[in-house]
Parts: sequence; structure tokens; C-alpha cells
Amino acid sequence: MNEQLHSLQTSLSLAQANAILSECLAVRQREGLLPLAVAVLDAGGQLLTFQREDGCGILRYDIAFGKAWAALGMGMSTRLIRDRLANRPAFQSALASVSDGRFIPVPGGVLILNAQSTVIGAVGVSGDASDRDEYCAIHAIQMAGLGCEPSSHQPEWRNAGL
Repeated sequence: MNEQLHSLQTSLSLAQANAILSECLAVRQREGLLPLAVAVLDAGGQLLTFQREDGCGILRYDIAFGKAWAALGMGMSTRLIRDRLANRPAFQSALASVSDGRFIPVPGGVLILNAQSTVIGAVGVSGDASDRDEYCAIHAIQMAGLGCEPSSHQPEWRNAGL
């Protein structure tokens, strides 16, 4: 009996995920931002890669993962989730409950898109102000040659307060 092994189709390769993560940390360093935690998930919500820089608090993994998870779960960036749900706290609480606490609706969760604008994963970044986290994610995804939602950062990202 000759059994043949088959490889599985993945939405986002490990090489792409690692490139995004490395660029996030490089941007953080170039811009002089606070240490970051970066989680990259595939379209099915599985963690592909994660790093937490020295100096990050222990909750940063959960926050970064929760930002990426929320973006995938709702099919939109966490900035857009925050803006759309600002006046709906009961719905936000329900989403946090059904996601077992993995729902973090603040900027820093960015969808990763392929050439056909299909979602293939998400990045969650935590460590600095949310708009700065998001800036790092967007820049890193674009440097990896992929699209993202949102496609551009907030104009005043540098002035964001913690």
C-alpha cells in the first residue's frame, strides 16, 4: 500500500507572516515607539507567528492576538469596529463574551489582503498608542507586498496619546 502525503493550502504563508512581523518591529525601532507585541494570524484565526519585545507587559500577547482576532471575526479593521460600535456598548460586550475575551476593538488589528482583495489573515499589534500600533501593522503589511484594511494609517498617528 503506497500512501501519498498531501500538503494543505494555507491562506498566508509562514514566510509572509514572518516578514510582516519583522517589518513591524523594524518600523517600531525606526520611529522610536514603545516596545511591541505582534501577532500574525491566518484567515482561520490560527497563530502563525508572534513576538513580544523586551519591555512589553505580559498582557500584550493577549491584546495583540485579540486585535487580530477581532478584525478577522468581524471582517474589518479594529479601527472600523471601534468607530462603528462606539454607540453600541451592549453589542461590544456581547462580542467580547462570545469570543471568550479575544475581542479587542481598538486600532491595531489590521486585515491582510491578497492581490484579489481576499482576506488571508490579520495582524494585531500592541505596545504603544493604538494609532501607532496600527501604523506599524499597515506599513509592515504593505512592505510585504500585500494589501490591507484599512489601506492607510490615521494622518495624526504620531500624536496619538496612550
